[in-house]
Amino acid sequence: MPDRAPQPVDRQLPTDEARDLISLVRDIAQREIAPKAAEEEDAGRFPREVFTLLSESGLLGLPYDSEYGGGDQPYEVYLQVLEELAAVRLTVGLGVSVHTLASYALATYGSKQQQVEHLPAMLGGGLLGAYCLSEPASGSDAASLRTKAVRDGEDWVITGTKAWITHGGIADFYTVMARTGEDGPRGISAFLVPADAAGLSAAAPEKKMGMKGSPTAQVHFDGVRVGDERRIGEEGQGFAIALSALDSGRLGIAACAIGVAQAALDEAVTYATERRQFGKPIADFQGLRFMLADMATQIEAGRALYLAAARLRDAGRPFAKQAAMAKLHCTDTAMKVTTDAVQVLGGYGYTADFPAERYMREAKVLQIVEGTNQIQRMVIARHLAGPEGR
Repeated sequence: MPDRAPQPVDRQLPTDEARDLISLVRDIAQREIAPKAAEEEDAGRFPREVFTLLSESGLLGLPYDSEYGGGDQPYEVYLQVLEELAAVRLTVGLGVSVHTLASYALATYGSKQQQVEHLPAMLGGGLLGAYCLSEPASGSDAASLRTKAVRDGEDWVITGTKAWITHGGIADFYTVMARTGEDGPRGISAFLVPADAAGLSAAAPEKKMGMKGSPTAQVHFDGVRVGDERRIGEEGQGFAIALSALDSGRLGIAACAIGVAQAALDEAVTYATERRQFGKPIADFQGLRFMLADMATQIEAGRALYLAAARLRDAGRPFAKQAAMAKLHCTDTAMKVTTDAVQVLGGYGYTADFPAERYMREAKVLQIVEGTNQIQRMVIARHLAGPEGR
């Protein structure tokens, strides 16, 4: 491989522990994930054994309290772990982000008793979570969700259907937003539902353009009964919990997007320095050199943006606007960079023999999940100019 081949990202990390953590992640990624990533994505196989290994290695609860099995890591470190994983296989990086999102409600709003009872298994006990907010008729307008939870003595009975659920059908627990009161955001509550609850089932996974190894499915709740001790937070607090979770989750998506973009840039640089035309490497042609320079600059800007938002979060300062900006910019960057990577590889970029086409297919979904980029623009504009229609 030429001397100009891409090197691992030179990261600014706050502690020696964080540097050791990134080294561990890179080792696992290269040994356990990278060799089978393309084959398993093509076959649509979910790598559950990888998530078991990540759990055993303490990587499924990094931003949460070590008292319950978490890693006590700041978000700026956790997000860089996600980026490293997503660069090797988005199914894994995004899967860790979704699991972290699914654990957020209990870790942040749960009672002490709930946390003691459930968090250790969720964060380090090999369990895998899913987050249930969207429905077939309520995606961007999540406050209009129709799944109901009706009180029956000391229990709640949940009925309805959730849609576009990552890990739907394979998760061990579901964090579910359901209507317990009036229409609108104030009538929604949050519940922790075990996957083996009677009446819970999943449809066949969606047939997707990318991320075929990560199952996305509708999840059906047909009179699912859970005790009141599995309600998280107060009645009617569920939508506020959901939005708070999504602010952090959007940073996870931003980091995953930069991981995919970095992988695509690395592929493009390697190809451009090895491929020769007209007697010299194609990387010597100014048109391609400028394209690679733009790709690298967009990636660095995206990484700086999501890390700046993470540091605000770590400092306990408001970060919702910056999280929306990071999600918007980083995922748009991933789409642009992966498309350019395919162009750099030319005809080869359009074939499955090289990973560039997979990166491009995977990047598209990142502009959609956890709030489309149109929704991110609405969020940012509200912070700048106030609510619409005042």
